[in-house]
Amino acid sequence: MATHEPLNIDAEAHALRAQLRSWFELPLGRSLQAIEAHRLHALWPPLYGNVALQVGQVGRVDMLEACTARTRLVLDLPGFSVQANTSAVYAATDALPLDSRSVDMVLLPHTLEFSTDPHRVLREMQRVLTPEGHIVILGFNPLSLWGLWRLALGRRGRAPWCGHFIHLVRIKDWLKLLGFQLVQGQMLYYRPPLSNEALMDRLHFLDKTGDRWWPLAGAVYMVVAKKQVMAMTPLRPVWRARPVLGNALAQPARRVIPFPKVPWPNRGPG
Repeated sequence: MATHEPLNIDAEAHALRAQLRSWFELPLGRSLQAIEAHRLHALWPPLYGNVALQVGQVGRVDMLEACTARTRLVLDLPGFSVQANTSAVYAATDALPLDSRSVDMVLLPHTLEFSTDPHRVLREMQRVLTPEGHIVILGFNPLSLWGLWRLALGRRGRAPWCGHFIHLVRIKDWLKLLGFQLVQGQMLYYRPPLSNEALMDRLHFLDKTGDRWWPLAGAVYMVVAKKQVMAMTPLRPVWRARPVLGNALAQPARRVIPFPKVPWPNRGPG
């Protein structure tokens, strides 16, 4: 199912999204997405909900495969396809055509770093999420080999290096400001961004040792947060007697006047 309303598409944003999708078709992108999908496969089952939304489509792997939600939506600018059990929604990532509090789980796979206003995107997620709903964010870590590669080689004109790698601390601050509670977080993919697929396979051991030796240097961070519900304490009204203005219309009697006793008449034999 897809929406058919006319869209005001930003040509630059549309080209950037298309370039990112193309990069995830390359060996390096496929390798990274395989690791991300594996972690998501273990993350989704404990999260309960009826509607799951993925904002931003990347690669051919079904990122919501292990999700237990009955309704699965993938939202992005036109030019992408989805799995048979998922519905496509064509819209801008910062203006969702969804009702408030209508989605139970939201996935942002590298959506924020390729958005012109990432904080606005997060506000939209906060709006559509139900109370106690969860948001999952996948983002490129600037404090990693991938971040150094992006800065040193100056390859900002090509995806994913043209994206704005957002620091994990800033992501956490934004989530707290929007009323989210951090549930868990982890780093993924400690291999360098090499294009040689065979060499990347031989460096697979780095993913096993990365969490132990350099836990903050993963190429991608995954953050899970829950939308908090502000507790409200009902206030009981304080009832106070209001004074009577002016004099009373009548004064209560100060003494009781007894009624005279009337003898009950004796009835003769009928």
